[in-house]
Amino acid sequence: MGRRTALVIGGGIGGLTAAVALDRRGWAVTVLERAAVLEPGRASGREAKNGGGARRSGAGIGLAANAQRALDALGAGDAVRALAAPQISGALCLPSGRRLARMDTAAAARRFGGPVVVVHRAELSALLAARLPEGVIRTDAAATLVDEGDPAPGGRPARVRIRAEELTADLVVAADGIHSAVRSAVFPGHPEPRYAGFTAWRFVVPAPDGPYPAHETWGPGSLWGSIPLTDGRVYAYATAAVPPGGRAADGDERAELLRRFGDWHHPVPALLAAADPAAVLRNDVRTAAAPPPAFHRGRVALLGDAVHPMTPNLGQGGCQAIEDAVVLAHETAADGDLGAALTAYTRQRLPRAMEVVRRAERIGRLTTWRSRPACALRAAGMAVTARLAPDLALRALDGIADWRPPTAT
Repeated sequence: MGRRTALVIGGGIGGLTAAVALDRRGWAVTVLERAAVLEPGRASGREAKNGGGARRSGAGIGLAANAQRALDALGAGDAVRALAAPQISGALCLPSGRRLARMDTAAAARRFGGPVVVVHRAELSALLAARLPEGVIRTDAAATLVDEGDPAPGGRPARVRIRAEELTADLVVAADGIHSAVRSAVFPGHPEPRYAGFTAWRFVVPAPDGPYPAHETWGPGSLWGSIPLTDGRVYAYATAAVPPGGRAADGDERAELLRRFGDWHHPVPALLAAADPAAVLRNDVRTAAAPPPAFHRGRVALLGDAVHPMTPNLGQGGCQAIEDAVVLAHETAADGDLGAALTAYTRQRLPRAMEVVRRAERIGRLTTWRSRPACALRAAGMAVTARLAPDLALRALDGIADWRPPTAT
């Protein structure tokens, strides 16, 4: 009897983590990525033979202790931590530069077993791709689910179409993002993710005047964050409470950021001056409108943004996708009962991920406050909390960042 087969639709962080985890559990895996080419990150090795390496994205990703432990279970945690710049401390500020609170990574490490590490998404993708066998990743492979299949023993396989080619598999993993076509196919009546009330911009730039400490700055209806990466680079992100679907005049999102944030404290203007306008990403932030019926149907398992999109305010979007991937692979032993395994996957992941969605959204709403009295009250609360209960802000991650992956049996 040959190895059971898995098709992973989507070559982002969640999809690649699922591919690595399933490969380690004995599945014959193929990753189907719609992009025509995966541009290389900084990792070396097999990624060049897996569709050209990792998809380049002008953004960083924060990995809290829960995601790092999940990656440790795949033997990748140390390599990921080696990609990150040391984060000693940071600050929570107002646009004037006044510091409201100190952000202490040591406190997070004490509470959750490790600090958040921030890496470039392309480099993390490259590292994961390098851990897959040669030829696993197929690019320019936009996939359409034809039949979800029947997971009962002897049941029909799932079917996926790429152009005129039809593939069958024992398992399909839908990691096709927030606008997941697979989610719409398996749960056609489920509401699409809804606009969370704000838009996000992201870019990575060399620090123009040397390294800067991490900071996050909250203004009226807007937020800016800067986090150092390796080699003197900085990952910058911003959000603003604006109507959905907007775009900057002439497509120049850097000019839009300058208009909104150009008079904020150092280093915001310097980072914007150094940014390449073509490298600034803009995306409306969406969140799950309602819990899905399940995280699986038939032989299809959904993970990451495809099933639980969330706001970025807890830094858990990618972390929860990584958790999904590791739990899915743990439950779906290559010779086990697939139906029971997918039911167990939903049972573990749905309540947990949706709780993270709710917590992140609550914090996201705070960033949209615009009135001067509300913002003054918010700032005063942050300052008092930092002085009287410095670990209180970390409690938002209690029950999240302290998660541990299931152990192999």
